[in-house]
Amino acid sequence: MCQLTVAPYSYDLIDNLGRRSPRTLTPGADDVHVGQRLLVLFVVDSVVPGEHLTLRRARRGRGPVAEFAVTYAVAAHPAGSRLVATVAVDGTRRGALLRWLLAWGDLVMMRRQLRTLASLAARS
Repeated sequence: MCQLTVAPYSYDLIDNLGRRSPRTLTPGADDVHVGQRLLVLFVVDSVVPGEHLTLRRARRGRGPVAEFAVTYAVAAHPAGSRLVATVAVDGTRRGALLRWLLAWGDLVMMRRQLRTLASLAARS
């Protein structure tokens, strides 16, 4: 999860200005603290190493989405461990259509992100 402090690990052309997300562990990436800015739009809201990382929009209440948060949590699983992500959107100024678009957009982007992180974890 801490590698998210380095890059988004989804579709680099869209989320990382075309720069490829690192494919090896980045030294120091595990030094995560509340208030740290990352992934351009987010700040760390809560972190418990090895358990969860919660990010929220850096600029609350601005733009078409009032609040937006993502929690990445590691859960025990019979095959080892499982990384689970939860997205919370609280209110939009543009209504139901924007919420629907955000949900589907995040599904596509986050699926790629989680699959990439899983593949990197399997290598280490």
